[in-house]
Amino acid sequence: MTSTIRLVRADGTTEPFRFREATAWPAPTTPPRWNRVAFAAAHVVADPRAAIDPWLGAALDWDATLDYRRHLWSLGFGVAEAMDTAQRGMGLDWPTSLELIRRSAALARATPGAVVFAGAGTDQLAPGPSTTIDQVIRAYEEQCAAVEAAGARIILMASRALAACARSADDYLAVYGRVLAQVREPVIIHWLGEMFDPALAGYWAGRGIADADHARASQVCAAMLDANAAKIDGIKVSLLDDRKEVALRGRLPPGVRMYTGDDFNFASLIGGDASGHSDALLGIFDAIAPAASSALTALTDGDRARFDAILAPTVPLSRHIFAAPTRFYKTGIVFLAWLNGHQSHFTMVGGQQSARSLAHLCGLAQLADAAGLIRDPALATRRMAAFLSVQGIE
Repeated sequence: MTSTIRLVRADGTTEPFRFREATAWPAPTTPPRWNRVAFAAAHVVADPRAAIDPWLGAALDWDATLDYRRHLWSLGFGVAEAMDTAQRGMGLDWPTSLELIRRSAALARATPGAVVFAGAGTDQLAPGPSTTIDQVIRAYEEQCAAVEAAGARIILMASRALAACARSADDYLAVYGRVLAQVREPVIIHWLGEMFDPALAGYWAGRGIADADHARASQVCAAMLDANAAKIDGIKVSLLDDRKEVALRGRLPPGVRMYTGDDFNFASLIGGDASGHSDALLGIFDAIAPAASSALTALTDGDRARFDAILAPTVPLSRHIFAAPTRFYKTGIVFLAWLNGHQSHFTMVGGQQSARSLAHLCGLAQLADAAGLIRDPALATRRMAAFLSVQGIE
């Protein structure tokens, strides 16, 4: 039986809380053959001992970072590497990202059944009014070549530099057409909404062009997919709006997958209905991997009711972690990994451990407990108590 601790509510008062007994989520004994393709966008573990200025440089604990990828692979997930969950472009720079991609791809080759796709973007190029379309293309080309040379498949990330300089939809179509013509294998396109990264506002439509409800953007994105379908494995849509995802899903060319990036509505989108279903490439799968693995196995076995029952309590947790400002969701992902003993500290690249309030993190702990995602309640209690003590809560 774990001891009682006092957690902070949103109004600043405290309440007693005790973690319940751990849920036993069975790990697959062999690589599962799910009826959905499922990637987890994996976080990175910072090195708290590195003598750097955390706001200006990035240092990773490579052993702990790669161990977490082993954890995700062991549960059946593909790893989406060096994405925004890994703080890409939000503390993690391109040189460190490339080293991460190389190490992760090398580990995948040595791990039976392991799959890794990795982000290729333009974050080595500073966005600004003087940036040109040709510079964006060259930056994409450089990163795509580096990802392929590392032995990973490409996730073509949205570009802040392109968002800053594109004047119309034609610029987007030209850039994507030029880059996709050169890739060796079909890629996953990533449409990351401005709720995740404000610098991507207006994506697909053009800088300064009004686009209420992403209507114009969806049209342009669909046209790009049609024009380059042979070079596209699928598209990950991260707009936190299931209506928009379903609408675009219905317009996909044959053979192009929809990978949900909707951390609010993922359960119903993956489960599907008469209109179809989405596959998954999700940041929340980093945090809920044991439960999500069991749910996907149940779905493959034809047990939709169990799939729904497992994921139902993970949805409030995910909505809490990804609450506005959504770009700070990484803090909750790492906090839960620390509570669960996947890393020895709660330190993040860029000092982002400070991006969420004490009350938010206390609420996260309660929701994770309700979803059966605290794997060692005694450890979580000790770490939560220590964290609260530092914040002045004894």
